[in-house]
Amino acid sequence: MKSIFHSPLARQLEQFVEHQRTLGYSYHRAVHTLRSFDRYILAHAPPKRRLPLEDLLRGWLARRVDRKPVSVALELGTLRQFFRYRCRFSDGGFVPGREWAPQGACTDFVPHVFSHDQIRALLREAGRLRCDLRARPVIRLLILILYCTGLRFGEATRLTMEDVNLRKRVFHVRDSKGKTRWVPFRADLGGELQKYRRLRDLAGANFPQAPFLLRPDGHALTVRGASGIVRGMLRRLGLKPALGRHGPRPYELRHTFAVHRLTAWHRAGVDVHRRLPWLSAYMGHQDIVGTEVYLRATPELLDLASHRLRTQLHQAELP
Repeated sequence: MKSIFHSPLARQLEQFVEHQRTLGYSYHRAVHTLRSFDRYILAHAPPKRRLPLEDLLRGWLARRVDRKPVSVALELGTLRQFFRYRCRFSDGGFVPGREWAPQGACTDFVPHVFSHDQIRALLREAGRLRCDLRARPVIRLLILILYCTGLRFGEATRLTMEDVNLRKRVFHVRDSKGKTRWVPFRADLGGELQKYRRLRDLAGANFPQAPFLLRPDGHALTVRGASGIVRGMLRRLGLKPALGRHGPRPYELRHTFAVHRLTAWHRAGVDVHRRLPWLSAYMGHQDIVGTEVYLRATPELLDLASHRLRTQLHQAELP
């Protein structure tokens, strides 16, 4: 197999990626980070001399001054994993500390929570896509899956025919973030999946391991392709500027699922704190700490929580 790394660290980088994948991690995004560092070494390492890895790493982390601290910290995290692995086999190896790319304890980033009207607008826009007509039902169904279940983009696009059980109304999400889980869905989403399945059967490729969400050319829908289409829909609806990274991201359909689920529980008078572990397991998190980032307060949610608190206080004051 052709190597994707070409610097003096190529062999060690290949072994590290292979090691991570044997542990069950797909490691696709991290490979892009490692390839970037590999290219930087090729361009900046002095010839025929011992690699000044500390200087090269500092230069690579600072290669662009306009990058957000969180982005630099995430890249450093990947390289810290590699250097820890490298220390097992290389004498005199070092591991950069977290202080090399300190990440602020707070951030001004607030994810967008789509309203019900905006979700409906996205579904209507999917029916007006200026592409192959066969792509419209696939993108529409993808939006419904993401909004109704909170699956990650990659989890949805990797679903195979055998992963979608329409009779039991459950998705089998395999090897995501090192975990496999069952994700049940409601009957209304089951009806949409059934309608798509009838169209999908006309395309053939119905063996168990075949991709469930197909592009018009018969290949699997990809995360990059799907997110690019949804991003374009957000721009056409005026929810996102025509250029730049500002505005709602496609991934925030997952945030929306979590907030809308919490809002529905508040409306139903459910003990939300007791249900949070359920939501955490459903979304594929190790614990509720991983879920908290998705639970941003909306005006509606704050109003419901305030009303519930006032009701409880009033009841406590009654003789």
